[in-house]
Amino acid sequence: MATQTVKTHTFSWNGIDRKGNKTTGEISGPNATMAKAMLRKQGITPKTVKKKSKPLFGSSGKKITTIDICIFTRQMATMMKAGVPLVQAFEIVGDGLENASMRELVNAIKNDVSAGSSFADSLGKHPKYFDELFVNLIASGEQSGALETMLDRVAVYKEKTEALKSKIKKAMKYPITVLLVAVVVTCILLIKVVPQFAETFAGFGADLPMFTQVVVNISEFTQEWWFIGLAATVAIVVVYKEALKRSKAFSDFVDAALLKFPIIGGIINQAVVARFSRTLSTTFAAGVPLVDALDSVSGAAGNAVYYRAIKKIRDDVTTGIQLNVSIRATNLFPSMLIQMVAIGEESGALDAMLDKVATHYEDEVDNAVDGLTSMMEPLIMSVLGVVVGGLMIAMYLPIFMLGAVV
Repeated sequence: MATQTVKTHTFSWNGIDRKGNKTTGEISGPNATMAKAMLRKQGITPKTVKKKSKPLFGSSGKKITTIDICIFTRQMATMMKAGVPLVQAFEIVGDGLENASMRELVNAIKNDVSAGSSFADSLGKHPKYFDELFVNLIASGEQSGALETMLDRVAVYKEKTEALKSKIKKAMKYPITVLLVAVVVTCILLIKVVPQFAETFAGFGADLPMFTQVVVNISEFTQEWWFIGLAATVAIVVVYKEALKRSKAFSDFVDAALLKFPIIGGIINQAVVARFSRTLSTTFAAGVPLVDALDSVSGAAGNAVYYRAIKKIRDDVTTGIQLNVSIRATNLFPSMLIQMVAIGEESGALDAMLDKVATHYEDEVDNAVDGLTSMMEPLIMSVLGVVVGGLMIAMYLPIFMLGAVV
């Protein structure tokens, strides 16, 4: 069920605690009256509560990332396992955070819990950082009285998922970065270096070698039209990103196309299978009914093709078909996953089997990404060497020919 988001503000306050000591701090709430009420519930008699002004140039804190959420979840799991009360755990974790924005988020959650809200409801007020799956798992932990165990499971899930994403992003960033450097270096050579040689060649009074003439022509074209090429590149990138956001049909087409790419498609397939197994294992182990768990898993798939397939699996399971049979019918998932699910269903240890499958495919993705990186490093350096070396050879070729004539 969707939770209505209430706009909160940060208030600076000073007051007296239960022991009569003066104390100060910050608190988040919809208004000053509610902030005072929350402070009184914490045993603090407020003297002044003032709305904290926002900095002139944007937020004073860094952007909250998924890494911040992972760290918060792991620290909360550790605190709860150690027997620290929930509100006190928020205070300890919040005080240790370097990111001011994340600290404010933790304080807002702490204040909601202190005011009587459940942990899950407090998280649900911040859907930008805590998705439906996260909130549902915490709610399940609260209802079953095993919040510390559930926090640990969620922490493991977030850490494994983020590690998988980071590995793939790292593999993609390296070749893209090197190619961008190659393009920039090539453009600098064509715009700044080649024209200097062209002026020198003009005084030779002889025809240039074909290779050199081609490079000079490319240089002249680049000098005249480089700004149009740059504008077109920026426009293509912007249009592509906007199309992904605004057009579901285009986004689905890209997802399907990526799965068919050589090498990259295989890694994406394995990553989705690992995410499917990890998410289903975590939700099922938390006591979430299988049909509801599959709903959460479809949203976490990260690919439109698998999203539709998992929705179909959910519909089949709803009609009484076994999970392994419905997975096999999609023709998307590997036989190992299907067999392990079948064993898990028969033995009553589905979550354990899925956890093993997730670990296996996470390792497979790691190995595939490492192999791809190792393969692309020499390939990219070779391309870069050919491009830059070719330009240099083209510039010095007339000089070599002139020396041979002399």
